Amino acid sequence: MTEESRTPFSAWLRSQSEPDWTAVVTHPFAEAIGRGTAGMRRYLEQDFQFVDAFTALLGAAVAAADTFESRVAVGRFLGLTVADTERGYFHRALAEVGGEPAPPTLEPVTVEFRDLMDEVRRGQDYPLILAVLCVAEWAYLGWASRIVELPDGFVHREWIELHSGPEFEAWVGFLRGELDRLGPGLDEDGRAKVLDVFRRATTLERRFFDMALG
Repeated sequence: MTEESRTPFSAWLRSQSEPDWTAVVTHPFAEAIGRGTAGMRRYLEQDFQFVDAFTALLGAAVAAADTFESRVAVGRFLGLTVADTERGYFHRALAEVGGEPAPPTLEPVTVEFRDLMDEVRRGQDYPLILAVLCVAEWAYLGWASRIVELPDGFVHREWIELHSGPEFEAWVGFLRGELDRLGPGLDEDGRAKVLDVFRRATTLERRFFDMALG
């Protein structure tokens, strides 16, 4: 445990999730989003299928959090960002690219990722919920923050803006901080469970981009 004791828990989780983590934040599809050249229809159709499960997962985080301050922080993000801004983006963007809110077929990786969200939601284990949330948000901050010049089209530009900037950085910082706060208090089995969920989520993020690119 000497490595974990010297390194923030969230940073240790990320380091133990290589090479998938770097594959996500440097993925060719993410780079294509940054250039405004990524084909977004299939990607957005599939990604929209996470909105309900992700909202439920945030609700579970509110219920399972161990402090009032944590509940408020998650609840604020849920109300101001997911339920309003992000949902509105999906409807406008899908209309722009000719996509459907309910595609005829869910990709296998979409089903698996949604199942993982539902699994940790049902378990009501706050660190495991944080692991999935942190991967989903931190990995997206990772690729979005690499983009220097935003593309012109709103579909690509606003998707980048939703996952970058001071407010989103603060949200990711909160999720990381929660893991860093709770990680040292977990026993070996608890840390192993969090790492397993973190790795599974990271692998699914990479596979989701692979699907979108293919």
